[in-house]
Amino acid sequence: MATYTLPELPYDYAALEPVINPQIIELHHDKHHAAYVKGANDTLEQLEEARDKEAWGAVNGLQKNLAFHLSGHILHSIYWHNMTGDGGGEPLAADGVGDLADAITASFGSFAGFKSQLTKAAATTQGSGWGVLAYEPLSGRLIVEQVYDHQGNVGQGSVPVLVFDAWEHAFYLQYKNQKVDFIEAMWRVVNWQDVAQRYAAAKARENVLLLAP
Repeated sequence: MATYTLPELPYDYAALEPVINPQIIELHHDKHHAAYVKGANDTLEQLEEARDKEAWGAVNGLQKNLAFHLSGHILHSIYWHNMTGDGGGEPLAADGVGDLADAITASFGSFAGFKSQLTKAAATTQGSGWGVLAYEPLSGRLIVEQVYDHQGNVGQGSVPVLVFDAWEHAFYLQYKNQKVDFIEAMWRVVNWQDVAQRYAAAKARENVLLLAP
């Protein structure tokens, strides 16, 4: 049995129109995300074979492949739930996400400051990557990370709660080479209820990274 499986979308292909068209959602989920799932499972099998045969010549590449495919699977699994057709705006206490709103203000000074930083981080990734809002447990604050590929340039203990996919396959069929336009449009479909739940769950586990002596 495969270790990792492709999760079902929480909505139909057309649910995020006009921000993201159905063709992109279908290809992105059914082809690209599926490829990361398969890649992670295949790499685990190859590592098992290497252990059985004590053949470690390819271990460096296999470990990189596992990090790449597994991180791609994890980030995409978050990405789909971070979006909703009736989302957008900003998190507000009136909508039941006041703790998240307060944390954003405490960590970035204002929602506008946070929005600007995450937008720039996602839009200026060199090549392929992500803009990520993450909970950093050592400081207990939210940080923005600019993730190259799927796994580079990341604080080791940080927990992603909101991810913007800036790979070309996420937008090119609709936005061509206008990555900035796509990132700006993404704010119209952010599911703040999902982000708030992820923030609360990450905050509740803040002592598991470094246990006190």
